[in-house]
Amino acid sequence: MQKLLATILSCAVFAQPMLAFAQADGAAIIRYNSRHHPVVDTAGMVGAEILADGGNAVDAAIGVGFALAVTLPRAGNIGGGGFMLAYMAEDDETIAIDYREMAPPRANRNMFLDENGDVDPQRARYSHLSSGVPGTVAGLWEAHQRYGTMPWERLVRPAVELARDGIIVSHDLANLLSSRQERLSRFPAAAGYFYKPDGTAYAAGERLVQSDLAE
Repeated sequence: MQKLLATILSCAVFAQPMLAFAQADGAAIIRYNSRHHPVVDTAGMVGAEILADGGNAVDAAIGVGFALAVTLPRAGNIGGGGFMLAYMAEDDETIAIDYREMAPPRANRNMFLDENGDVDPQRARYSHLSSGVPGTVAGLWEAHQRYGTMPWERLVRPAVELARDGIIVSHDLANLLSSRQERLSRFPAAAGYFYKPDGTAYAAGERLVQSDLAE
């Protein structure tokens, strides 16, 4: 089996990190307004589990990629796109797979302009016109076909289980859902997906089940 070293830019965790960690004197050493956050876990990583089962680094990256769609809704992006860089140690070769999302065929240069020819931020950021054609699933499938060693179902399974059984809402996710509630609640599908049946936001420590995503 080829030895693969994949550049994985982010990781999904089973345990959710706290909003801030403090030293003995109470001074915070980690804050969410910092650019880089540590990865905290008490049970293990999706990628580590796949590696322990005999998968390679690309297998692990695929598993993590799908799990992120469940655990990090604002960035886990089977509805978006990305890149994968992988270094083939035996061949001393670095490969890149580009699966960034693309504009639909009927997109045009004026689609985000108003009647005066100025950019309309509402149309450019919050309308269906700003949606791209997703590339992540196709890109991860391409990586799997080229370099993966484990069955596709095995790599997707951790994400399915996380979505089906629910994730524990972190302070970070709870704060984001609360701060974006007015915007997201304008759309019935988003409101029904990210908020409780009575319309209230999930609090940190509560369980968010994503049945549709699991399916």
